[in-house]
Amino acid sequence: MDQPDKGSIQSGAEQSNNQEKPHKLSPMMIRLRATMAAAKYHGIDLDIRDFAAEPGESSPSPATLARWLNSQGLIAKGMRLKWRYLIRLYNSPPIVLMFKDGSAGLMVGVNPQKRIVFLRDPLKEEGTPPIAVEEVRLRQAWTGDILLVKANKKLSESEEKIDFKWLFRMVLRERTSLRDISISSMIISVLQIFPAFIVMQVVNRVVAFQSMATLVSITGLLIVLSFYEVLMSYARRELTNVMGTRLDARISIHTYNRLLALPLEFFERQQAGRVIGKVAQIYQVRDFITGRLMMTFLDLFTLVVILPFLFYISIILAWLTITAAGMIGLIVVIFIKPLGYYYGSRIEAEMTRGSAMYESVAGIRTVKTLALEPARRREWDTIIADVSKWRLATSRMQNWPETLVMPLDFFINRGVILIGAFICITNPTAGVDSGAIVAFMMLGGRVASPLVGLAKLMTTITEVGTALGQAGEILNNPTETKALTTGLRPKIIGALSFEHINFTYPGGTSRALKNVTFSIPAGTMLGLVGRSGSGKSTITRLLQGVSRNYEGFLRLDGVDLREINLTHLRRSFGVVLQDNFLFRGTIKDNITAGRPGLTMEKVIWAARMAGAEEFIERMPAGYDTFIEEGSTNISGGQRQRLAIARAVILDPKLMILDEATSALDPESEALVNANLEHIAKGRTMVIVSHRLSSLVNCDKILVMDQGEMQAIGPHEELLENCEIYRTLWLQQNRHVNDHSHSRNNKDGQNDDCGAQSLIPEGT
Repeated sequence: MDQPDKGSIQSGAEQSNNQEKPHKLSPMMIRLRATMAAAKYHGIDLDIRDFAAEPGESSPSPATLARWLNSQGLIAKGMRLKWRYLIRLYNSPPIVLMFKDGSAGLMVGVNPQKRIVFLRDPLKEEGTPPIAVEEVRLRQAWTGDILLVKANKKLSESEEKIDFKWLFRMVLRERTSLRDISISSMIISVLQIFPAFIVMQVVNRVVAFQSMATLVSITGLLIVLSFYEVLMSYARRELTNVMGTRLDARISIHTYNRLLALPLEFFERQQAGRVIGKVAQIYQVRDFITGRLMMTFLDLFTLVVILPFLFYISIILAWLTITAAGMIGLIVVIFIKPLGYYYGSRIEAEMTRGSAMYESVAGIRTVKTLALEPARRREWDTIIADVSKWRLATSRMQNWPETLVMPLDFFINRGVILIGAFICITNPTAGVDSGAIVAFMMLGGRVASPLVGLAKLMTTITEVGTALGQAGEILNNPTETKALTTGLRPKIIGALSFEHINFTYPGGTSRALKNVTFSIPAGTMLGLVGRSGSGKSTITRLLQGVSRNYEGFLRLDGVDLREINLTHLRRSFGVVLQDNFLFRGTIKDNITAGRPGLTMEKVIWAARMAGAEEFIERMPAGYDTFIEEGSTNISGGQRQRLAIARAVILDPKLMILDEATSALDPESEALVNANLEHIAKGRTMVIVSHRLSSLVNCDKILVMDQGEMQAIGPHEELLENCEIYRTLWLQQNRHVNDHSHSRNNKDGQNDDCGAQSLIPEGT
């Protein structure tokens, strides 16, 4: 491929500017586009709205981009390379090269013989011919940083089963820290040997021969060794703390991400308090890793280093120590199974306790208004009694092995020394003198401690295994990760098509939707009506991708809904539910929850469209008014209008309003309905409502009954041809008919009276 004649490498922004001047992008956007192009090569279509920049970064670093790609199911790594290594990557997939102006390019090929690389503009199509660049020109623009991207053929970390293997792999990711901690532990263990031998010499030689000079020398040596041991111990603790903090952060992030990836259907079937309680068990696992397990692991180095010296001092005493520690381990192993049963029962009781507490706090308004405190207290007393029973039973069961272990522990720390003294007195030729006994006492305690700790660790592992199983019951459920990170990202226009849709809820026996078939063009305002349980909300659930295990074909703009990326789909929708949740924060923060960077003008526009502007402006702090938890400081109607504003501000091409005006007073409802015509311009609207009067202006109204579609058409047509719709309309407008009927009767009576006065008397 021919090289350009002159000039340095143009950034993507400059090349784009030469061809499409109205669409000049910032270097940061070009770097993101290059990353997205590299991901697309591996079959992953990224959404730029998923990217979260690090604070203070004018342009994303390779590490930041790598974290983004890894979270989307790819394997990415940022690194710095020299030119001679870069041109060896001739069989690699597209590599993102970071440029000095903050932008990036895609390296799609290498010619090692000619010592050139081929770069493609990330803003151009994939088939665009690349340009050839030699070393001198590349150095003018390239920072030396690259981003390597490849497909993850193995199970993504976000989908791995949470068990002891997952825990082990999580710890192994800290290989560097583990290596440094191991080295420091080995050094500390070696440093701990010398004081014992020095004391042995003090007892055997200094005291025996009254040598002051030797004592001074040994004292100086002990001070130096102690100083180094203090420094190494500090370094090891620092490394351990850093590693523990990193593990804690990684486990917490992984757990939260896994929880968010679970489908909505799962949460609808679970008790919220129990879910929170079981997931919280993962923190017991975290404490185990960063606490007991880490300390036992470090103590094992002491065992490996010091144990040979114990055999050097006295083989008999060393074997006695190991035998006693082995018996401790045997006792612990015997009690593992019963302890596991008691731990599991205790955790289950504590789950019930946490769930009851959460339920009481979440429903405190109902508890107070209905005076349910006595009933809740009685239930709480029963739950606490059950928790106390299992906690006491677990403590008693745990007390048995600890009690049986104590004599053996005493033997290791005290009895072995007494046996050593007996050997020293009765058999002077055995090589156990007074100095050896003192040295063994100093080292034996250090060896016995990890042996006993290792045995007792088995008990903790049982408890951790139970906790891990509890967390796994929640976190190991199938997630939406694949649907959220893969799939098509078509441009959403809003045309909908249902073809023979049948759907049954998990665990249900009857179909919620039965052979539903209809289609509407983009820009249609569709109303959904029917009696309770007729399937209206089920249709909206399918549209949002909440439930995807339906039969038939549901198409959006001709594309099967199950083929569309779930994140892209939901971001293209604006959804307002009957009961909307507002986050603790300001009104502005809640309106811009989906797009935090939007301007104040856009916020005001959305509030005006939702009919919320008038009450927001009456508040002392306006859009900065703080909404308390549970939205207790605003009315239900105000909360509903803020939810509508939150949906409108995203400018979606398709909006779903599921009983969105049910909580509004007549005046607010009229205001929102009047604005719906403005909101509906250029977008498809699906409106579920029991109030047929709010659907009169819809282009089409779909009538559902017991999961079946009865009719679809405009209001006037349904009044004439659909018995169900006509019945619902008459029921809701009976007061109008009654008023009209009574008025007619009144008019008729007047007419009759007037007519009678004109009738001749006696006729």
